Amino acid sequence: MPATRALVASQTGRVHAALGDARNTERHLAQADELLADGLGEAPDWVAYFDAAKHAGARAVSARDLASLGAGRGRASVHFHEALQLRAPGFERVKAMDQIGLTAALFEEGEPEQGVPAAHQALDTATHLDSTLVASRLNTLLDATHR
Repeated sequence: MPATRALVASQTGRVHAALGDARNTERHLAQADELLADGLGEAPDWVAYFDAAKHAGARAVSARDLASLGAGRGRASVHFHEALQLRAPGFERVKAMDQIGLTAALFEEGEPEQGVPAAHQALDTATHLDSTLVASRLNTLLDATHR
């Protein structure tokens, strides 16, 4: 099924990014790009959550991980922006995590002028959520702003 193959390719790309393997990261993420472009068709319930927004988030995290390991040249902020634009209404926790990731990426990319308003938006979203995961991502944001 295309949806399953795209999900596996996207997540495999993330794993390779965490390992600092830029070549295999891009190979798997590009495979997911192609599958998404061709259409995912009917997907079973257990994989129906995977869509272009989820994949854009995987690309963003992969770019961030590769950059932090010194293995990437891409800008994670571009992919976080894309993920936020593609997110459907009702995914506030994921949106908050993307906003936090975007903010951290902007600071790490030397763009504090863009990072500050993004931080305000991330904090506005996060304060309305009761999520341990979002709270832990805020620590990522704090680390990025120290520099």
